[in-house]
This record gives sequence, C-alpha cells and structure tokens, in this order.
Amino acid sequence: MFNDKYKFFSYICLDKRKDKTLTYMKRILSIVCIAATAWLLTACGSVIQLPRNGMNGGIKTYTFYNLPETLQDLQSLPEANLKDPYGVAALTIAALCRYETNPDACFEMLNWLKGPDGLSNYEKQFIRERLQGKTYKPRSFFQGATPANSYAPTQPYKLTPVSNPYSFQESGWATIYLRSGGADSERPIKLRQKASTGEWYLNDIQCLSDIRTPANEDPWK
Repeated sequence: MFNDKYKFFSYICLDKRKDKTLTYMKRILSIVCIAATAWLLTACGSVIQLPRNGMNGGIKTYTFYNLPETLQDLQSLPEANLKDPYGVAALTIAALCRYETNPDACFEMLNWLKGPDGLSNYEKQFIRERLQGKTYKPRSFFQGATPANSYAPTQPYKLTPVSNPYSFQESGWATIYLRSGGADSERPIKLRQKASTGEWYLNDIQCLSDIRTPANEDPWK
C-alpha cells in the first residue's frame, strides 16, 4: 500500500518536472527565434531599406533645366500638380536653393508648398538658422554636387528622392528621403496629403542638418 502511494507521488513529480522542462525549452526556443529574426533584419537592412518599386519603397529622378526663382516659376513646373509626394519633395529642395539669393522668394514658394498650414514664423527662423553661412546645403542634394566641387551640381539639375517601406506607413502622411553629396545617409522631408483633393503638401523640413564643409570654405584644404 505504501509502495503504491510512493509510486503515484513519484509519477506526479515526474510529470511536473516534464512540464517545467518543456516550458523552459519553449522559452529558450522563443528567445533563439527572436534573436535570429533580429540578426536577419539587421543583415538584410540595406536591401529592405530601399526597394526600387512601388509606392511603399521607390526611387524617382526629377530634372530641372532651370531652378524656380519665383512662385510663378514653381507653379509652372509639372510637379506642381502636387499629386506626387516625391515631386513635392523635389520642389521643396528647388525652392530652398532660392534662399541664397532671395530669401523672401524662397519663403513665398515654401509657403505655397505648405498648403493650408502655410509657412510659420518659427519655420522661417529655423531655415535662417540652418542656412546661415551654409546656403550650399540645398544644392548638395543635386546630382554631381560634392564637397570637392563646393557643391556645384551638374546641369541640368537632377534630384533623386527615395522612399522606404516605412515612408507611407501612416495613411495621409509620407516621409521622403534625399541623399546629400556631403552626408553618409539620406535626409528626410515629411509630407501630408489633403484628403479631399489627394494633393501632397510639405509638412516638415528635416533635411538641413550640417554636412561636410565645401572645399572652398575648408581651412584645411
């Protein structure tokens, strides 16, 4: 009788140990799977970031034979229909280039690109601070512009905005990226879509961080 009770108790203990062992093994397997997934995403990051097709990851090139000097010039360009977020990002850079010779004309163009929100005084001051003594920054996004040639683009002027799988993650919003010849990574421009018209407007200029000093201003050259 005693032996039967002892055996029964032993079986229960063994079952509990098996359950604990299985639970522990499942946890280890889960951790290994998570780590492997993270490694794969990191290893494939350069591929995932910039797929070359589709709205959720693409690349487009825009050519300007002349950069706009006035709002009327800007509005006459094909991209001014505002239906293409990549095109609006390109127009933003083209408008920013005007700051070097005529800040007021630059602000007028950006104010139009901002749509219903308009360009605030805070945003104007932000642009002044970012471009003070560094008006070469917008030019650096054009093809051929490098620190070595003091960010003198090849002509006609060409811009290549890109997106990644996260650019259109939130409905009605987009983040488009541009590569500067003086930086190692793409710089973002945030856009917002007007639901009633489908038009895309500039929301936030996030592409004016510092870049490498141009050769003609580098004291070490």
